Amino acid sequence: MKSDFYTAISQIAAERGIPKEAILDVMEKALITAYKRTLGTNLPPMEVTVRLDPQSGAAVVYAEKQVVDDVLDERFEIDIADAQKVKADAQLGETIMVESTPHDFGRIAAQTAKQVVLQGIKEVEREYIYGEYMDREGELITATVQRMAKGNVILEMGKAEAILPPKEQVDNDRYYHGQRLKVYLMEIRREDRGPRLIASRTHKQLIMRLFEMEVPEIYNGTVEIKSIAREPGLRTKVAVAARQEGIDPVGSCVGMRGIRIQNIVNELNGEKIDVVQWSVDPKDFIANALSPAQVVEVHLNEDDHAALVIVPDKQLSLAIGKEGQNVRLAAKLTGWRIDIKSATALLEEERASSEARGFAEAEQMQTEAELSHARVENRKVRPDATVMYQNHRYGPLGNELIGETVQLRTTSQKLYIYDRDRLIASYILIEGEGGSEEEE
Repeated sequence: MKSDFYTAISQIAAERGIPKEAILDVMEKALITAYKRTLGTNLPPMEVTVRLDPQSGAAVVYAEKQVVDDVLDERFEIDIADAQKVKADAQLGETIMVESTPHDFGRIAAQTAKQVVLQGIKEVEREYIYGEYMDREGELITATVQRMAKGNVILEMGKAEAILPPKEQVDNDRYYHGQRLKVYLMEIRREDRGPRLIASRTHKQLIMRLFEMEVPEIYNGTVEIKSIAREPGLRTKVAVAARQEGIDPVGSCVGMRGIRIQNIVNELNGEKIDVVQWSVDPKDFIANALSPAQVVEVHLNEDDHAALVIVPDKQLSLAIGKEGQNVRLAAKLTGWRIDIKSATALLEEERASSEARGFAEAEQMQTEAELSHARVENRKVRPDATVMYQNHRYGPLGNELIGETVQLRTTSQKLYIYDRDRLIASYILIEGEGGSEEEE
């Protein structure tokens, strides 16, 4: 018949989900400490072991003692005759392990066992919780809201507790006792008080895990999630691609009559989700990322990694989204800086640019006509690297031209200076009187 001790240990192990051997190991370590406490303070280094009978709970202590011919301290020494009963070849000065169980050690063992049950078991339980969850970091966990504490939501996950910090909570979520929800196990910290499990409802990987749960094609790898852009509680964009021909990646994620995507939306308390087709062509990917808006064309600037997207006039507000949300998420999803313009605005800009070019070309033609009929005048470059024209100085032209002769031509507004028929400078004509002029 099993003893009460064995029954109690078995019950604790079953309730806590801890092996009986781990409980016995903790109790034996505690009994070693209790035995050393009976020997007093300032103990010399010595080895002590305790063997605990798992059936009866009886504790036997073995302590290291030195073999002597005259015992002065029974706590640490043993007579050679007694030592040879334990070890036949024991020699003087040798240390041997001797059973040293005190007479009242049963009472000490009982008190220690009680302390272990009240305190030590919890530490063992924490270690086993850490061992159970250390490989589950990054997984989707179903948890139950237990309570609120200083802004944190305390979640119950089986035998473990997890914390949902304020920054990992979605503003739109409302938490209440007993509520069941899915969270992303973001981090497991090993602290002195035990493992600390940090959960998240805002992490992008929560979206990834929910899609893996709801969409078999993503779980088995025939459809791949390429990128995710999320504003928690408001909207998420997910780019998907098929790894196998004949599979519609977007349709697989949405599901028949939208049932798959609706399950994910419900879990996220109504957060909107756009599933778009990923493409190796940045133009197509950017156009898809701006869904549900329609795109006329996309112009890429590879150097600045920027894109100009043209949309129909009626689609402009839809493409930009409320407070710029749609284009902001599209930019995060694709990794490109995106500017959006309506087709009409682009036409107006092109018309204005064309007019500006036409004006510039006309002005250039007029200037060339004036220069072709302008009188050429020679001037020697002064020591200060300037030239004089109509009593005004123009320059500087550069020290290498000092003393050289240059040619001047004028239009109605500007002075052009040439060196051997090569234009080297032009200046707006100065009005009014200047100093004296030296001409050649």
